[in-house]
Amino acid sequence: MRNTELNYDSPASIRAFLESGNLAMSKRFGQNFLVDRTVRERIVQALEMEPGMRVWEIGPGLGAMTALILERGALLTAFEIDYGFVRFLEGLFSGYDNFTIVKGDMLKTWRTQTERPDRIFGNLPYNVAFDIIMDLLKYGCVPPRMVFTLQKEAARRMTARPGGKEYASFGAICSSVCDVRILFDIGAGAFWPQPRVTSSVIQLVPKKDPVPFDRRRDFFDFVRAAFSSRRKTMRNSLYLWARASFPSLDEGEFGARLREGLKSMGFGVDIRAEALNPEELFLLYRALALSDSPCRSTASDGASC
Repeated sequence: MRNTELNYDSPASIRAFLESGNLAMSKRFGQNFLVDRTVRERIVQALEMEPGMRVWEIGPGLGAMTALILERGALLTAFEIDYGFVRFLEGLFSGYDNFTIVKGDMLKTWRTQTERPDRIFGNLPYNVAFDIIMDLLKYGCVPPRMVFTLQKEAARRMTARPGGKEYASFGAICSSVCDVRILFDIGAGAFWPQPRVTSSVIQLVPKKDPVPFDRRRDFFDFVRAAFSSRRKTMRNSLYLWARASFPSLDEGEFGARLREGLKSMGFGVDIRAEALNPEELFLLYRALALSDSPCRSTASDGASC
């Protein structure tokens, strides 16, 4: 039994609680506890939940946000990679019928869930934030609202516009499926231990007309290829992608398709990917892709949730 009471708003209390429970923090998992209750409440408000909604939490830690969600009557599934924290959370919330915890790496476990979430949220470590968001978008797990806390630099990349220095493949991919915006920033002092960066809370809401699910995997590969080198034109950046995706498409036919596709959009062959918005990138992808090209987002790869 632990004799130390946990106060989520107090770094000293959290430190003492971890020590009394023999719980170690891991830099590898990017663990920083949000000790500002006001900020936690703002994140809950941003989710716009109603009782009975299915909510996924990524990385609950010691359960500061978990408790707020459960109090509001949501059906919460928490994904936690740290097995020491898993054991603690299982005991802490054992009396809640609306709480489920999934052990292990969320990237390897979320597709085992059979119920579609109404909301997804979490404080995402920088080293896996893009991978998690990309995986959800690619495999069609895009509920009406997702709210993530991540480094401000990453948030700015996700919301960057064409032509800017921060606009790159990940921002274009996110904006091809969701409307993305930064809700507010969080200073380092709101966390313990304090990170060396400012964080941002970002919201993703599905577009009314997103890139179709059955085209996403190929299209995402196309976008990454298009942005692979800022010094290259689209022709040079995309030719290797075209050869891999459509082996029967020779260089001459590829060049002709590219010229016609860009011309129909009012662009020349010297255009670079960072000048095109997500809708224009998808139009170009469709112009280059064969109409009977195989869709690689098959059920064996993971179906839409």
